[in-house]
Amino acid sequence: MRWIWIDRFIEFQSGKSARAVKNLSRAEDHFADHFPGWPVMPGVLILEGLAQTGGILVGEANAFREKVVLAKVPKAVFHREAMAGEQLIYEVEMLILRPEGASVGGRVLSDGALVAEAEIFFAHLDQSRSGQLFGDRNFVFSGEMKYLLDRMMKPTAAAGERGASAP
Repeated sequence: MRWIWIDRFIEFQSGKSARAVKNLSRAEDHFADHFPGWPVMPGVLILEGLAQTGGILVGEANAFREKVVLAKVPKAVFHREAMAGEQLIYEVEMLILRPEGASVGGRVLSDGALVAEAEIFFAHLDQSRSGQLFGDRNFVFSGEMKYLLDRMMKPTAAAGERGASAP
Protein backbone atom coordinates (compact mmCIF):
# COMPACT_ATOMS: atom_id res chain seq x y z
CA MET A 1 0.00 0.00 0.00
CA ARG A 2 1.19 3.51 -0.76
CA TRP A 3 2.08 5.64 2.25
CA ILE A 4 2.21 9.06 0.61
CA TRP A 5 -1.26 10.57 0.83
CA ILE A 6 -0.69 13.72 -1.22
CA ASP A 7 -0.10 13.85 -4.97
CA ARG A 8 1.38 17.33 -5.36
CA PHE A 9 1.59 20.78 -3.85
CA ILE A 10 -0.32 23.61 -5.47
CA GLU A 11 0.80 26.40 -3.12
CA PHE A 12 3.60 26.71 -0.61
CA GLN A 13 4.50 29.76 1.49
CA SER A 14 7.54 28.92 3.57
CA GLY A 15 6.79 28.97 7.30
CA LYS A 16 3.19 30.11 6.68
CA SER A 17 0.92 27.82 4.70
CA ALA A 18 0.64 25.05 2.14
CA ARG A 19 -1.97 23.55 -0.15
CA ALA A 20 -1.73 20.06 -1.61
CA VAL A 21 -3.89 17.84 -3.80
CA LYS A 22 -4.90 14.20 -3.43
CA ASN A 23 -6.84 12.55 -6.27
CA LEU A 24 -8.87 9.64 -4.96
CA SER A 25 -8.57 6.82 -7.49
CA ARG A 26 -10.75 3.72 -7.29
CA ALA A 27 -7.54 1.76 -8.05
CA GLU A 28 -6.14 2.50 -4.57
CA ASP A 29 -6.00 -0.61 -2.38
CA HIS A 30 -8.03 0.74 0.53
CA PHE A 31 -11.15 1.29 -1.63
CA ALA A 32 -11.46 -2.47 -2.24
CA ASP A 33 -12.21 -3.14 1.45
CA HIS A 34 -13.48 0.19 2.78
CA PHE A 35 -16.30 -0.44 2.00
CA PRO A 36 -17.08 -2.97 -0.77
CA GLY A 37 -19.57 -1.33 -3.11
CA TRP A 38 -19.26 2.04 -1.32
CA PRO A 39 -15.66 3.30 -1.90
CA VAL A 40 -15.09 5.66 1.04
CA MET A 41 -11.65 7.09 1.88
CA PRO A 42 -10.90 6.07 5.49
CA GLY A 43 -10.93 9.10 7.77
CA VAL A 44 -7.54 8.21 9.22
CA LEU A 45 -5.99 8.40 5.72
CA ILE A 46 -7.62 11.78 5.09
CA LEU A 47 -6.10 12.95 8.35
CA GLU A 48 -2.72 11.45 7.39
CA GLY A 49 -2.72 13.44 4.13
CA LEU A 50 -3.39 16.61 6.08
CA ALA A 51 -0.61 15.70 8.53
CA GLN A 52 1.84 15.02 5.68
CA THR A 53 1.06 18.42 4.17
CA GLY A 54 1.56 20.08 7.57
CA GLY A 55 4.66 18.04 8.38
CA ILE A 56 6.37 19.14 5.19
CA LEU A 57 5.48 22.78 5.97
CA VAL A 58 7.01 22.38 9.44
CA GLY A 59 10.08 20.50 8.19
CA GLU A 60 10.80 23.01 5.43
CA ALA A 61 10.58 25.91 7.92
CA ASN A 62 13.70 24.43 9.59
CA ALA A 63 15.42 23.46 6.31
CA PHE A 64 14.68 19.78 7.13
CA ARG A 65 17.35 19.77 9.85
CA GLU A 66 14.97 18.30 12.43
CA LYS A 67 13.14 15.00 12.38
CA VAL A 68 9.49 16.02 12.54
CA VAL A 69 6.94 13.50 13.76
CA LEU A 70 3.22 13.72 14.36
CA ALA A 71 2.81 14.07 18.12
CA LYS A 72 -0.87 14.70 18.73
CA VAL A 73 -4.17 15.49 17.03
CA PRO A 74 -6.10 17.34 19.74
CA LYS A 75 -9.02 18.11 17.43
CA ALA A 76 -10.34 16.49 14.26
CA VAL A 77 -13.82 16.96 12.84
CA PHE A 78 -15.14 15.07 9.82
CA HIS A 79 -18.02 16.77 8.05
CA ARG A 80 -18.71 14.24 5.30
CA GLU A 81 -17.31 11.20 3.52
CA ALA A 82 -14.79 11.43 0.68
CA MET A 83 -15.43 9.00 -2.16
CA ALA A 84 -13.36 7.47 -4.95
CA GLY A 85 -13.25 9.85 -7.91
CA GLU A 86 -13.10 13.02 -5.80
CA GLN A 87 -10.15 15.39 -5.50
CA LEU A 88 -9.16 16.49 -2.00
CA ILE A 89 -7.45 19.80 -1.32
CA TYR A 90 -5.42 19.85 1.88
CA GLU A 91 -4.88 23.34 3.32
CA VAL A 92 -2.64 23.94 6.34
CA GLU A 93 -1.54 27.06 8.16
CA MET A 94 1.33 27.25 10.62
CA LEU A 95 -0.01 28.22 14.05
CA ILE A 96 3.09 27.80 16.24
CA LEU A 97 6.72 27.05 15.40
CA ARG A 98 9.11 26.49 18.31
CA PRO A 99 12.41 24.62 18.75
CA GLU A 100 10.62 21.67 20.40
CA GLY A 101 7.84 21.41 17.80
CA ALA A 102 5.03 23.07 15.93
CA SER A 103 1.30 23.06 15.37
CA VAL A 104 -0.78 23.58 12.27
CA GLY A 105 -4.43 24.16 11.62
CA GLY A 106 -5.81 22.47 8.57
CA ARG A 107 -8.85 21.68 6.54
CA VAL A 108 -9.74 19.32 3.74
CA LEU A 109 -11.98 20.40 0.89
CA SER A 110 -13.56 18.62 -2.06
CA ASP A 111 -15.18 20.66 -4.80
CA GLY A 112 -15.35 23.59 -2.37
CA ALA A 113 -17.16 21.61 0.34
CA LEU A 114 -15.57 21.07 3.74
CA VAL A 115 -14.70 17.40 4.30
CA ALA A 116 -12.64 17.64 7.51
CA GLU A 117 -10.68 20.01 9.71
CA ALA A 118 -8.04 19.40 12.35
CA GLU A 119 -5.38 20.85 14.58
CA ILE A 120 -2.15 18.85 14.48
CA PHE A 121 0.90 19.02 16.76
CA PHE A 122 4.34 17.92 15.58
CA ALA A 123 7.42 17.22 17.68
CA HIS A 124 11.02 17.86 16.68
CA LEU A 125 12.96 14.83 17.81
CA ASP A 126 16.00 15.62 19.90
CA GLN A 127 18.99 15.02 17.61
CA SER A 128 21.05 13.43 20.39
CA ARG A 129 18.41 10.74 20.98
CA SER A 130 16.82 10.40 17.55
CA GLY A 131 20.12 9.19 16.06
CA GLN A 132 20.15 6.32 18.54
CA LEU A 133 16.56 5.39 17.73
CA PHE A 134 16.35 6.06 14.00
CA GLY A 135 19.88 6.55 12.65
CA ASP A 136 21.24 9.62 10.93
CA ARG A 137 18.92 9.49 7.92
CA ASN A 138 15.93 11.81 8.05
CA PHE A 139 13.25 9.14 7.66
CA VAL A 140 10.43 11.68 7.32
CA PHE A 141 11.80 13.93 4.59
CA SER A 142 13.50 11.62 2.19
CA GLY A 143 12.45 10.19 -1.12
CA GLU A 144 8.99 10.94 -2.44
CA MET A 145 7.94 13.47 0.24
CA LYS A 146 10.90 15.73 -0.50
CA TYR A 147 10.42 15.20 -4.24
CA LEU A 148 6.82 16.51 -4.03
CA LEU A 149 7.97 19.72 -2.39
CA ASP A 150 10.97 20.12 -4.71
CA ARG A 151 8.64 19.90 -7.73
CA MET A 152 6.55 22.76 -6.33
CA MET A 153 9.48 24.94 -5.32
CA LYS A 154 11.64 24.41 -8.45
CA PRO A 155 9.62 23.87 -11.62
CA THR A 156 11.75 21.99 -14.11
CA ALA A 157 13.10 23.67 -17.22
CA ALA A 158 12.07 20.59 -19.17
CA ALA A 159 8.42 21.20 -18.33
CA GLY A 160 8.69 24.74 -19.69
CA GLU A 161 10.45 23.49 -22.81
CA ARG A 162 7.75 20.90 -23.46
CA GLY A 163 5.08 23.57 -23.21
CA ALA A 164 6.97 25.83 -25.61
CA SER A 165 7.50 23.09 -28.19
CA ALA A 166 3.98 21.70 -28.14
CA PRO A 167 2.01 22.27 -31.37
